[in-house]
Amino acid sequence: MSIGTILGFIAGIGLFIGAVLSETDDFSVFISASSATMVVGGALAASFISYELRYVILALKGIPRVIGSPTISRNLLKSEVGRVIRWGYAVQKSGLPAIEGDAAKLKKTDPFLSFGIEMVVSGYSGPEIRDILTTTIESSFGRNMVPANICGKIGSLCPAFGMVGTLVGLVIMLGNLSDPSSLGPALSIALITTLYGVLFAQLLFSPVSAKMTQREQIVRFRNYLVAEGLVMLAEKKPPRYIQDRMNSFLDPAIHFNIDKDKK
Repeated sequence: MSIGTILGFIAGIGLFIGAVLSETDDFSVFISASSATMVVGGALAASFISYELRYVILALKGIPRVIGSPTISRNLLKSEVGRVIRWGYAVQKSGLPAIEGDAAKLKKTDPFLSFGIEMVVSGYSGPEIRDILTTTIESSFGRNMVPANICGKIGSLCPAFGMVGTLVGLVIMLGNLSDPSSLGPALSIALITTLYGVLFAQLLFSPVSAKMTQREQIVRFRNYLVAEGLVMLAEKKPPRYIQDRMNSFLDPAIHFNIDKDKK
């Protein structure tokens, strides 16, 4: 579970509710199903027009996943360095075929790494591996960013449809000027729609888009780190050189140390 994400949602909603209750005891005036329908329904409808249906569905399915823990942590990045260094020792001792078995083991759990190992074992040169893996990384990143971009788009649409709801409410209000008692409730509904638009955008869709983007950037960074290690293996660089080269990607606090960490 992503504790920060959960705390952020709770804090955002809690602060809003607390601020409202500190000024009024009638919280029900802030609840409007029609306003929520106008904002969310309108934003989703525009998204379905803008993007293919399957991509929008994919984006919506990805929203609950931001609550889960990220797949890549700082310690995992350090362990990736250690893994490539272990392969470096194996290659130094028995040649490239020594790591061929790892490609098969990683086929399902880490297709990217498995693909890279297969190229190393097949005898591709370092520059060839770097070129192919760079294309793979960027293509994958582009595909995986589609849900994040869609969530961001929905977030930008919510305030717009909130304003649409406000305009509808104002039109209704102006049409009932002969009944002064209806002006207050009509204006309230009109303004609540704008409020809903801002809340859905800034507390749900925009933060989710940012979180998705950050996680995909971390995955891309990890893949570049591993790709560099595979290039070093293909060039038969010594383990200590592999360590220093891969450590150059990382925060000094998590550098792998051959002399201290287990091989």
